[in-house]
Parts: sequence; C-alpha cells; structure tokens
Amino acid sequence: MSDLVIRHGTIVDGTGAASYEADIAVKDGRITTIGPNLPRGTKEIDARGKIVTPGFVDPHSHYDAQATWSSRITPSSWNGVTTTLMGNCGVGFAPCHPDQRDMLVKLMEGVEDIPEVVLTEGLPWNWTSFPDYLNALEARPYDLDIATQVPHAALRTYVMGARGLAREPATQADSDAMARLAAEGVRAGALGFSTSRSINHKTKAGELIPTLQAEEAELTTIGQALGAIGAGWLQVISDFDDAEREFAMLRRVTAASGRGMAITILQRDSKPEEWRRVTGWIAEANAEGVGMLGQVLTRATGILLGFEISQNPFIDRPSYTALAGLPHAERIAALRQPEVRARILSESIGDEVLARRVSRWDRIFPLHDRPDYEPAPEHSIAFRAAREGRDPADLAYDLLLEKDGKAILYRPLSNYTEGNLDSVHDMLAHPATIVGLGDGGAHVGILCDSSAITTMLTHWTRDRTRGAKFGLPWAIRRVTSDSAAAIGLHDRGVLKPGFKADINVIDYDRLALHAPQVVYDLPSGGRRVIQKAAGYEATIVSGVPVYREGEATGALPGRLIRGAKSAPI
Repeated sequence: MSDLVIRHGTIVDGTGAASYEADIAVKDGRITTIGPNLPRGTKEIDARGKIVTPGFVDPHSHYDAQATWSSRITPSSWNGVTTTLMGNCGVGFAPCHPDQRDMLVKLMEGVEDIPEVVLTEGLPWNWTSFPDYLNALEARPYDLDIATQVPHAALRTYVMGARGLAREPATQADSDAMARLAAEGVRAGALGFSTSRSINHKTKAGELIPTLQAEEAELTTIGQALGAIGAGWLQVISDFDDAEREFAMLRRVTAASGRGMAITILQRDSKPEEWRRVTGWIAEANAEGVGMLGQVLTRATGILLGFEISQNPFIDRPSYTALAGLPHAERIAALRQPEVRARILSESIGDEVLARRVSRWDRIFPLHDRPDYEPAPEHSIAFRAAREGRDPADLAYDLLLEKDGKAILYRPLSNYTEGNLDSVHDMLAHPATIVGLGDGGAHVGILCDSSAITTMLTHWTRDRTRGAKFGLPWAIRRVTSDSAAAIGLHDRGVLKPGFKADINVIDYDRLALHAPQVVYDLPSGGRRVIQKAAGYEATIVSGVPVYREGEATGALPGRLIRGAKSAPI
C-alpha cells in the first residue's frame, strides 16, 4: 500500500508539458506511480478541481541564521517552497573563529536587516568550520529541505582577519587558503560559493562588505578549486558600474573554474536597459560554452514603508527620530497629536538618497489586503494627493496611521522604471535566467519577497491586466524543475515516478497573497515582516504533508541537502 495517494488532481508536472488529470501514489518519500484509479493509500488527499505541482524551489533565500534556531523556514514554506538555497550574496556565519563572531553578526545585521540582538541571542555558534556548520544544520529537522553555499565574506574574514574586513587585496597565500576552505565546504555538501560586489551591502555603521573589491585572481583561485573537485556553482551580485569590464571579468572567472555562475539581474532606473545587455552577454557566454545564468525576481524589488517597520517616509525627520525609540503603541499615540504631526510635516529628510527612497510620492502606493505588485500611476500617493488637493506627505501620514499604525505602503525600487512590470516579463521569459531572489530570511524589517514565488502563479498566469501573461505549465516549470536543475538537484522539481515526492496541491482559483504583516517571533522578541497565502491546500515534503490549508501539520520531514543530486534512473 502506498503511503499517500493524491486523487483526481490536475497534474502540472514541472516540465512545461500540458496538464492532465491523474492520481499520484507516493511511497518512502518518492513518487511511485501516476495514473487513473490507483489503489488506496494509507493516507489520501482529494485534489479534484485542484492543480497538483512539484514543490517550488527558491535558490536565493538567506535563511543562514533562521535555520540554526527554527525548524520552520517561513515565510517560504507558507508559499509552497519545498527546497531552498541559502548562503547567498557572500554573507553567512561559517567558517568563523570565535573572536570573529561579532564581525559577521554586524555584517549580516547591515546587509540583511536582521537586528544584532536577534543574531546574538539566536545563533548557537556550535561550529567553527563550514563542515561543522553543516553538521549543526543536519541535526535539526525542517518543514522544507535546505541547501547551502560557502559565503565569501566569511571566508575572507576567517583567513585574513582585519585585512579582509578592510578589503585589502588578498595575497596568493590568502587566496589559496580561501580556495581550500571553499572546496572543503563543497565537499562537505555545500552547493556552491557566493560573493557580493555591491556597494549596497554594508554594515549598519556603513562599512562596506569585505568582498566588494576582491580581485580577479582571488575569485579565479577559488573558482578553480571548485573546478578541481567538479562540484558547486558560483553565485554573484554586482552593481555593474562598469558593466562591460565587470562582466568580462566574471566570464573569465567562470571559464577558468569550469563551473556555472549565477548573477543577480535587476533593472536600475539610472541604467534601465543595462540588464538587457548583461543577459545578452550571458546568452553569448552560454553559446560559447561558458555556463552562466541570471537570477531574477517575479516582481519589482521594493521595500515596505510603515510606522511599525524599519523605514517610513518620515524616518529621518528630527521630530520623528525623537519618537522612534518608543514602543509602537506609544509612538502612534504621539504621532496622532496635532502639534507633533505639524512639526514632523514641516521638517525634511537631510539625506537626499534616503529622501528619494522613502518619499518619492509618485512611486509609493498603498498596499491593501490583496496586494497589487503592479500598481498603476493613478494609485500612487502623488496622484491621489493631487486629486484631493493635499500635500502627499500629509496623505501618507494619515494612511500610515490606519490599522492602529500598522498600515503599510509599497515602494518599488528596481524593475519598475516604466511604472509597470514589462521588463520583469522579459526577464522571466529570457532563456538564460532562473527565478530566485526570494530573500525570505533577509531584510526582515523592510520587505517580504519570499511570497514572490506565489506571484509567479497569481499575477503572471491569471491576474495581470497591464500586459502579457504566461501559461501555467510554463510558469510552474520556471519555479520547479528549472531552478532545481540550475543548483544541481535533479532529483526533484518534476512529478514523475522515481522523483522526490515534494508536491503542492493548490486551489488555483482561490490562490491569493495576504497583505504583509509584522510579527515578533524571532529570538529576543525580534520583529520581522511575514506574508501568507490562501489556496495552498497541501504542501508535501518527501511524501509527508507539512501544511494543510496553510496550517502546520506538525511534521518536519525536511532535511539539510548535502551535495548535488542525480535524476532517478
């Protein structure tokens, strides 16, 4: 008898093929049979009228800290994700000498907006080497499968100490040591190596990430170490300030390593067409035998603004700053006072970059209970304020006081230059990209993009009204088998006999994102933004339901993945 039979579902199998109706039988964590009228199983799920898909794969999630203190990898697991890859963008916590822990905590606090007190209290630090870190992760069960990468910033700090933090050039001995440690981590089970070349990645005090100016020789030495063991990919985020020069260097590193490279792709307002040049170069590299990919998000990369979270349109105004340390309820009571309101609205933000970020009113939108991530210009704060004859800041102040001061505004930053998602459509459709950048364990006080994987189904296959959409089988393939294959996990992402039984049963007509909300469930009562979804009737990991109708079953079959996996024979 099968452990589980899913009956009468509409199978969208992850290959891009047309959907069909059938039963699925599962035994010992694997799909055994797909067909009509299968024999009864020990447990059964009636999926009549529902779609049945592979579990989603998110290759960019930053759960390096959360996975050490929690068995629930939420919000990703609430959004149908059954496999996720962390250790992204060169930041993480291993390897780490005991006297360097504070350095990595401060870096993660700044780069990924996770409060220092949360990390200090939550991280068990029962590791020094990267293999030790994997052993610590392996000791904990999860509600999805997790995989790791070796982070460059941790390597640099471990090997070079203060010189690495100061971004000094690595000597050949330094590079050789980092290469040995990277290879050690991949041999122990990491799926690759990651690095950041972005000026946006810095500590809260403004210190730039140690890897920002790492030289080609350093990256090449590390890449070649992975090539020598024939395992792992290279993951990179770069600002591409000198795009041709930077890409040429990354291509040389990729070619020298013999391993694949994934690069974050975003549309910047200052260079709105540059992403097309970069993806074009990636396609050319692939055609010439140098394996490269772009990682793209399914919507704008944006931030949330509110009085309960990390940023809001008044954050740097002196009279607001004076209240920022108050408990939320007291702060909202003060903000409602007419004299306080008048003072704040009469002030301005001194930092011009911050001002553009949090108070460009034509690019700030209310975020309702059914969030719209492709809002039209007439829904902006600026448009509504003009219609009502009000100052936009005055309107935003009132909106943010709604819901007891818990209301949230949405500020798309990249991928929204034209005021729509047409560029994102083209990114998603590009043959040299994969869907990622969920960042579920990062930026926890300012965004929740782990839900963007649900956006792939709701917005891009069903709800979009402002441009072209995609077919459902194609979209499912993009968030399942395409991502799984890219990171070397060929045993999942497809609904076929022999494959891992990671499965979603979805009420497609009812599938919808809820509004983001703030919870205080991190260590030390730390705050984070979460986002749930309706319509996931069951999420199944290794043949075991972990969520039914969005509620946890209590089962934790998810485990640490060690190394690439082959497709079933």
